[in-house]
Formats: sequence, C-alpha cells, structure tokens
Amino acid sequence: MSMQSAAEAKGFSLGSLIRRPETGSFLGFVVVYTFFAILGGAVFMGAPGWSSWLNIAAEVGIIALPVGLLMISGEFDMSVGAVVPAASVTAALLSGHFELPALIGICGGLAVGLLVGFVNGLLVTRSAIPSLIVTIGVMFAVMGLTLGFAVLIKGSTSLSYVPDPLTKSLLGTFVGGMFNVSIFWWLGFVVAFVFFLHFSPIGNWVFAMGGDAESARNAGVPTAKLKIALFMASGFCAAFVGVAQLMTYQSAQVAGGQSFIFNSIMCVVIGGVLLTGGAGSIFGIVLGTMTFAVVNQGIFFAALDPNIGSIIIGALLLIAVLSNDSFRTLAMTLSSKKK
Repeated sequence: MSMQSAAEAKGFSLGSLIRRPETGSFLGFVVVYTFFAILGGAVFMGAPGWSSWLNIAAEVGIIALPVGLLMISGEFDMSVGAVVPAASVTAALLSGHFELPALIGICGGLAVGLLVGFVNGLLVTRSAIPSLIVTIGVMFAVMGLTLGFAVLIKGSTSLSYVPDPLTKSLLGTFVGGMFNVSIFWWLGFVVAFVFFLHFSPIGNWVFAMGGDAESARNAGVPTAKLKIALFMASGFCAAFVGVAQLMTYQSAQVAGGQSFIFNSIMCVVIGGVLLTGGAGSIFGIVLGTMTFAVVNQGIFFAALDPNIGSIIIGALLLIAVLSNDSFRTLAMTLSSKKK
C-alpha cells in the first residue's frame, strides 16, 4: 500500500470514528469511571461498586432505550415517569388485592404501558400538538388515574405484593446477593434494540423521520404507524420496569417513578443522541446510561457531598450537548475535505 493510500485509509478511519455518535459517550464514560475509581478505591472497582451502578443502569437503561429511539425520530416521551408506578400499582392490585395469578398481574401491568403508549402515539399523529406537550398531559392524566384507582380500591397510595418464588427469581431476585436480575433483562433489551435500529430496515425509517419527517412520509415511510409503535415500545419498557420493581421490592408506590423522566433523557443525551433528532445509536445510549449510573453511585463510594453529583451530571449534560454538535460539525468538515 502506498503512503498516500495509507494516509487516506487513516483519514477515513479517523473520520468514521468521529462520525460515530457514541465516540464522545465512550470518552465521557472512561473519564468519569477513572475519576470515581481513584476516589472510591478498591471497593468501587470491586463487586460492590459494579453491582451498585449496574443495578441503577439496568432500571433506567431499559427505559432509556425506547426514549432514545423516540428522540432519534424527533419525538419525546415524558409519560414514562407515570407509567412506571401505574404498571406497578396495576400488577399489585390484580395479583395482590384480587389474588389473581402472577402472570395476570404482570400482563395487566404491561398492558397499561402499551395502552398509554398507544394513546400517546395516536394523539401525536392525529394532532399538530408537539409530543412533549402531549406526553406531559398524558403523564398527569395517568398519575391521577393511578392515584384514584389505588385509593378507591385499596384505600391507600402504597400497595404490597409478595410474588411466588418463580416470579421473584425471574424478575426481582439478586444474583449473588448483589446483582439484580434486571441487568440481564437490560442486556436482552439492548440486543433487541440494536437489531431493530442498526440491522433492520425499519431502523433507517427511524433516522429518516428524525432527519425530515415530511420527506420520509413522501418517500413511503409509514410515519404514523411507526411513531405509534415507538411510543408503545416506550410505554411497554416503562411498564416492565414498574413490574420488575414490584417483584423486587414487593411494594408499589403511587408517587414513584418520577425520576425516570429526566434521568432517561439525560442518559440518552449523554449517549450522543441529538435533541433535534436524526442521529444517535444504541451503543451510545448504553454508554450514556452507564456514565449516569457511575456518577449516581460513585458519589456515595467517594464519600462526596450528594450535591456534587447533581453538579457533575448537569455538567455532563451540557458537555454532551456541546460535544454532540462539535463532533457532528467536525465529521461534516472531514467529509467535505475528503470530497
């Protein structure tokens, strides 16, 4: 290979690397983990530390995946914070209060998520109202209904349910006493979403909608059906986390789940997904989720003021937004020079 060809190959590799939306996410994760590994010491780098932040990453990560897909397509879903407790309360009422089989309670909880997602998608596609506003409205409606049904049927905003051993082992046990089984479910969801976005033809439709929804529609992409499907996926994943929380902690709180709204969005943005849509990757979302979880738990192991964690996460979010634009601009510059 000539020197010119080698230089071109090297430039192509560099350009390809920079164009990857998860490049900045990977660098951010390495920096954050190294920082807390130094402050947290051997305990943070050992099983206690890994189990701590992976357990957090699994919960928020399952929700961040479909939220990320929606953001890539140019939409937002703020209702996930209400779906988590709604699914948890539904499963607790069906299998706990009414003593129906665990499978009925689980299916009921997941059905709530699918229904909320369907309503979100239908309202967004049938009206000119932005998805941000639609899903905020649906969020408050679901919160009110969850509270109303819980008080009406059970007379309390807190419900308990003790699952059978099989259900507990599948959805709520801790492997080795430290690693929640949700970690394995998270990995399964990651594989499914990687195939959907990066290896199936539908993934191209998602990117096309985020780039220019009108052009995608004119090109034959079923934008309405795809948006509804993405919102239903978001509702399903949020409901899954709610059901898993019930099986893990054996308790459902009407007011729980609000933190997932902004935490999932932060994971997605830190993961390199553009707020304007049209760019992002599942690998980047996973890295963003891991970075968020490391900061969230690293504060405890480093014995720092909890307020420091909010400052670090806020700084990461700002840096992520700025770096996403910078990486994109640099990639476009390299591409134009190559031409």
